[in-house]
Amino acid sequence: MAPQRKRGTVSPTLLAFGRRFRRLREAKGWTQEALGRRANGGLGVKPQYIGAVENGRTRCTREFAETMDHALDADGELLDLYDDLVKDATFPTWFDWHTVEPEAEMLQAYEPLNIHGLLQTPAYASALLRGDKEAVEARINRQIILGRENPPPPNLSVLQDEVSLYRPVGSSELMKEQLEHLLYQVERRVVTVQIVPSAGEHAGNSGSFTLATLPDRSEIAYVDMAARGLTLSDPEDIALVSRSLIEIRSLALPVSHSIEVIQKAVRERWT
Repeated sequence: MAPQRKRGTVSPTLLAFGRRFRRLREAKGWTQEALGRRANGGLGVKPQYIGAVENGRTRCTREFAETMDHALDADGELLDLYDDLVKDATFPTWFDWHTVEPEAEMLQAYEPLNIHGLLQTPAYASALLRGDKEAVEARINRQIILGRENPPPPNLSVLQDEVSLYRPVGSSELMKEQLEHLLYQVERRVVTVQIVPSAGEHAGNSGSFTLATLPDRSEIAYVDMAARGLTLSDPEDIALVSRSLIEIRSLALPVSHSIEVIQKAVRERWT
């Protein structure tokens, strides 16, 4: 028997591409075999190859993606996703999380120092990214998933350390705008925010992280590091991130109390 492939060795980027590819095929009501017959200029490919692409076990060619885009009437969506996976110039080459976020049904995060990227204003993001316009645009564009209708937005839950409310980023006016935007997003029920009091020791002291739950209930995590971020899918890593979330959430304030804490920061620190 061939050794089982560890899930952690499969690229999260290819998993995201494969899931969308599979949904487009299923929307047509086609089997993997039926779709495979339409590939390779009519010569076809084996259904096992279609399965490997859908499961993220292999990287297909752009020519294959283009053929499948036409066959599935994807109107360029599959090609756009393919280009994002292999050569998205807006993000660092190691950053594949932007292809995972749109696939997630649930996003749970802990942020110790800054407001979560999906909740940042353009001015706040610009201050953090030192005016890099392309990087700011990329970060703000990620927020599109919070306002989409089909599929519904992911269920976003953020554990925000209290220190981030008082840590200066830019001017006082900028911080006031950012925290008011955070409150607005909470009011719109775009996100659930709980403030974690800045005291004591807990599993979040090592840095920020986000856990994504995908439609098939699998999970992928993103962890910030000094040199770069790291996308994780190994079961042991996911278990550690999940335990950390549970521990930190046990220390967090209720949502209603958290709103009051944010309002107090706006009123007493930034106004």
